[in-house]
Amino acid sequence: MGSDARVRYAERADEYARHLGSMSSVHPADEHLVTSWARAVGGPVLDAGCGPGHWSGHLAARGVDVRGVDQVPEFVEHARRAHPAVPFDLGDVDALPYGPGEFSGVLAWYSLIHHDPGGIRRPLDEFARVLRPGGGLLVGFFAGSTVEPFDHAITTAWRWSPDLLADALRASGFDVLETHTRTGPPSGPRPHGALVARLDR
Repeated sequence: MGSDARVRYAERADEYARHLGSMSSVHPADEHLVTSWARAVGGPVLDAGCGPGHWSGHLAARGVDVRGVDQVPEFVEHARRAHPAVPFDLGDVDALPYGPGEFSGVLAWYSLIHHDPGGIRRPLDEFARVLRPGGGLLVGFFAGSTVEPFDHAITTAWRWSPDLLADALRASGFDVLETHTRTGPPSGPRPHGALVARLDR
């Protein structure tokens, strides 16, 4: 996420937290996927680009050792207030403030949507760096038939073909284990994708 996106999220942090900062806004299939994945990889899990912290709070309440990180100070402050038992850090997914191999899993749930194709490898390489050998990665994203930008409420975001995003994960050292997609009515949410991967070292 660039500085423009960071500023725009900061400006709308309260609005975002009200509308999307709770598990009530999450699709049941996504809740099941993320929860079962996090339990399977064990801890610690990094919620990378955690926003207002609802996923971190949800996982912690289910016994997962989790911490969140986000580069928007307003999100981190909200997350700390809403989920005081969970550690949250201020940091950028392009340069994570952690040492090598600190985590068993990284959750990147819609936290890469503002990375264009030329920049997507930076956070993926960072995820590989902070994961233990064989660690897990779960990426949620806007799905499409190709890689293309679109107008997002905050700033330009990107749709990814699951196959092309999987290629980017492989280039950063991951094996892609599962691909999940979901579509709805034209008036409903944008098509969704999720990739489950494992660090191949």
